[in-house]
Amino acid sequence: MGISYETVDATAVIRFDRPNKLNALTLAMYDDLGKAFAQAGEDDSVRVIVLTGAGERAFCVGADLTESIPALARGDIDISAWDAAHLKHVHIDKPIIGAINGLCMGAGFEIMLATDIRIAVSTAQFSLPEVSLGIVPAGGTLARLTRQVGYAHAMELLLTAGRFHSDQLFRMGVVNQVVEPAELMPVALRLADQMSRLSASALAVTKQAVRELADLPLDRAFHREAILGQMAFTSSDAQQGLAAFARGERVDYRHLHEQP
Repeated sequence: MGISYETVDATAVIRFDRPNKLNALTLAMYDDLGKAFAQAGEDDSVRVIVLTGAGERAFCVGADLTESIPALARGDIDISAWDAAHLKHVHIDKPIIGAINGLCMGAGFEIMLATDIRIAVSTAQFSLPEVSLGIVPAGGTLARLTRQVGYAHAMELLLTAGRFHSDQLFRMGVVNQVVEPAELMPVALRLADQMSRLSASALAVTKQAVRELADLPLDRAFHREAILGQMAFTSSDAQQGLAAFARGERVDYRHLHEQP
C-alpha cells in the first residue's frame, strides 16, 4: 500500500505501510507521504498528526536501496524532490507525534526529526548509516540534528553509522518517552487526544514562534516573540480560555469549535 492515512477522532494517523520491506521508502511512497502530510495539514477537522509504521518490526528503514537511492545516485531526481515528505520548507502548525515502533534508520530517522514529540518502543533501534554507504543524511538531518540535541551526541549519531537503542536516544534527548510495544499507539493516541483539546491557534503560534525565533539575534527574537504573543493574546481562543479560567473552568477547544 505504501502510505496509509486514517483519522481517529481529531487525529490523523499516517503510516509507512510496506511492512514486508521494513517500510522502506519507494519513490511513490515519498510522493504519497508528502501528500498525506499536506492532507492532514489542510484538514480543519484534524488537530494532531501521528506518524508511525505498519507492522511490529520497523518504523521506516529509509529509502529503498533498490530504487530510491540509485535514482538519486544516477541523478535521475534531485533530493529536493523529497522535501514535502521530509517536511523541508513545509510548515504544518499542528502537533506531529512520531510513534516509533521498530527499526528507525536513514530517511526514517530523518523524517522522525521533523516530528515534534517522539515516543519509541523499548525494542526500537536507530541508525544513520549513510556515511557507511558513501552518502550523507541530507533529508533535513544535517540541518536539524545539531539544532535539536547537543553537538557531541549529534556527531556520534552522524559520524559512526552505529546502531543505537531507545534508551540511548532518550538520554540524548532525541526521543521523549520509551514505552513497551503494546503501549505505543495507546500512549500516542492519548497524547494526541489531549493536545486536540487545546487551542489550535495557540499551538500553531507556538510552533511558528519556535521555528522563527531559534536563529534570530536575541533582541530581534524578543521583538518577534512579542508580536506573535500579541496575536495569541487577542485571539478568540484566548478570550474563551481566559473567560473560562475566570469561572474556574477549562475550555475543551475541540468541542468548542464543534458547536454550531
